[in-house]
Amino acid sequence: MSKTRVFVSFDYDHDETLKTFLVGQAKHDDSPFFLSDWSIKEPISGDWKSRAESRIRAIDVMAVICGQHTHTATGVSAEIEIAQKVATPYFLLKGYSNLDCTKPTAALSSDKVYNWTWDNLKRLIGGAR
Repeated sequence: MSKTRVFVSFDYDHDETLKTFLVGQAKHDDSPFFLSDWSIKEPISGDWKSRAESRIRAIDVMAVICGQHTHTATGVSAEIEIAQKVATPYFLLKGYSNLDCTKPTAALSSDKVYNWTWDNLKRLIGGAR
């Protein structure tokens, strides 16, 4: 069985450690997904959105890690808007169990923020959302 291709959207300024945790989970023997580093590390300018769109079109699902400042992360909202535009499914993960986490501004009011557990992650990547 092939593994699901996952793009990770996260607040680069505040939550890069959370992305590292997700990369570690992708390395588990029973992981149903893999991550490539599709992050665009330059400032949002020029053809950034077109490069992000080509990367988002190439994946199966986008995991959006929500932290305390995600509502201010313009890049995360832009990536969600692209996913919505190209009909790539996405889900929101609560990055911190002990802190308030915010939704990106582009998230729909109906988008649920899921607790980040290994079992939840596997189900969400498998389409249970």
